[in-house]
Amino acid sequence: MKLVFQPRCHFLCHHLHIQCQKLYSCVPGPEQKCKSGPVDLVFLIDSSRSVRPHEFETMRKFMIDILNTLDIGLNATRVGVVQYSSQVRSEFTLKAHAKLENMVKGINQIIPLAQGTMTGLAIKYVMNEAFTAEAGDRPKVPNVAVIVTDGRPQDRVAEVAAEAREKGIEIYAVGVARADMTSLRAMASPPFEDHVFLVESFDLIHQFGLQFQDKLCGVDLCLESDHSCEHICESSPGSYHCLCLPGYTLNDDGKTCAAIDLCAEGKHDCEQICISSPGSFTCDCSKGYKLHDDKKTCSMIDYCSFGNHSCDHECVSVLNGYHCRCNEGYRLLDDGKTCQDMDLCNTVEHGCEHQCVSTPGSYYCICPEGQLLQEDGKSCGTCKSANIDLVLLIDGSKSVRPQNFELVKKFVNQVVDSLDVSAHGTRVGLVQYSSRVRTEFPLNMYHTADEIKAAVMKVEYMEKGTMTGLALKHMLENSFSEAEGARPSGRNIPRVGLVFTDGRSQDDITEYAKKAKEAGITMYAVGVGKAVEDELRVIASEPLEKHFYYTTDFTAISTIAENLKLNVCPGTTLTGKTLFFIGAILNISQSWKSLTADHSKGSELENQS
Repeated sequence: MKLVFQPRCHFLCHHLHIQCQKLYSCVPGPEQKCKSGPVDLVFLIDSSRSVRPHEFETMRKFMIDILNTLDIGLNATRVGVVQYSSQVRSEFTLKAHAKLENMVKGINQIIPLAQGTMTGLAIKYVMNEAFTAEAGDRPKVPNVAVIVTDGRPQDRVAEVAAEAREKGIEIYAVGVARADMTSLRAMASPPFEDHVFLVESFDLIHQFGLQFQDKLCGVDLCLESDHSCEHICESSPGSYHCLCLPGYTLNDDGKTCAAIDLCAEGKHDCEQICISSPGSFTCDCSKGYKLHDDKKTCSMIDYCSFGNHSCDHECVSVLNGYHCRCNEGYRLLDDGKTCQDMDLCNTVEHGCEHQCVSTPGSYYCICPEGQLLQEDGKSCGTCKSANIDLVLLIDGSKSVRPQNFELVKKFVNQVVDSLDVSAHGTRVGLVQYSSRVRTEFPLNMYHTADEIKAAVMKVEYMEKGTMTGLALKHMLENSFSEAEGARPSGRNIPRVGLVFTDGRSQDDITEYAKKAKEAGITMYAVGVGKAVEDELRVIASEPLEKHFYYTTDFTAISTIAENLKLNVCPGTTLTGKTLFFIGAILNISQSWKSLTADHSKGSELENQS
């Protein structure tokens, strides 16, 4: 800008602030257009009620004077104007006018809003609406906002102004008369000496115009100066700043750049190895490991999965390779792949008391006929020292009646008296059933006969229907589970189930009676009264004559218990796996017939009652 002085006009200029020692007018010289390159410029003018009409006219002229110095055009400098008070209104956008005369006309048509001073709201509007592609904002073209206000903002400006600056908008804050310097500094871009202006009246606002023109139209310092930027120099009106390429950060000197090492900063999440590159990284794995699909975690390479190991039995992956392993009872030959069966009975201390039998990869012990393999799986014992897991299923349906149910409980306790009950000996569990099934106590609850007998006498009568099939299912799936105290089948502890019922089952018993026997459970069936003999035979194990008992009267069951000795001894095999009651009752059926005759009359009278 070239200034032409009238006679007796003396100006003292310092940083382009013109202070007239004597009040004379000055006029611009021949018009010089700004040639600094394209700029997207938005004026944000305060039209609150505190701005008087003649002051607004001065502000209108101020904008037009600046436009006269700019190279206006869609490919040069674009200008938009927004006015604000309590609300915000766009007068014209960056793309609205391509010619200076149209912009001047638009400025002259502005009608002040004359309300409050919501400067923060106005800055937010400029950021979100004025500097958008829809409004004509261009990429990679400097965004400049000039805010002119005469008062203190009635809303918050610091946060929204900071956000606007972060988005690349260079803000000039011009305060007139009553404007607040703290608010101006909160809005403006740094350095404040170049972006904050405070004048006493609107008549002096042209002073900012002169300095702004100089800043905006100055030389491109990136081209005309030794900027010393290591990567990128970015010009701004009257200034410049250095930038770095992606993956680099600007050093404290504001000029040189350093690569961002995300690996060193621990921001990689790589499980094993982090390989750094400027602003990025890649993960890798140690030798013998492979990278997962998440590109961060690693797992050992499973060489066995390749399918070319030729191991006879088992392939075991190790770091950077594999080796073959044989099942127990086999040894690996010198080729490292083939397994050979070992006769464990001849090669290990088997500890069998009587005889050791080798199997592929294992062995087991057997006892002579008449003896039973004990819990340790090695020693042999007589029938009297045998241990069992016994579950009794007692019918608690309404047909039993309370007084007879007490006889059933006495029957159970008589059976318990004949057993060697202990935690490591015989275990007893009790289940009652009617229309539903209830575990009274599992196998692992009590460890003495006295405890069991006391618990039996506390059992409460259920009544209702007779779901024997449901009870058998419960016994198979729950009562003989390890969770309820049944010992593992590998320990050779016989499992015995005893069903006591007085009537026909209301559901099917065939399926679970068969499954129980197939599972190795020796089943006994004791029927009284209206119990169906065919159903009892389905429940009982073979031979039926040793596992099935029936009487017509409840009072006779005590006699059964007195004669019933629950024993488990080897039958036709030497392994102790075939179980049956022996010595239970000799000629028991004859005894039942006489007992039935003695009590039939009493039963009829009871049924009639």
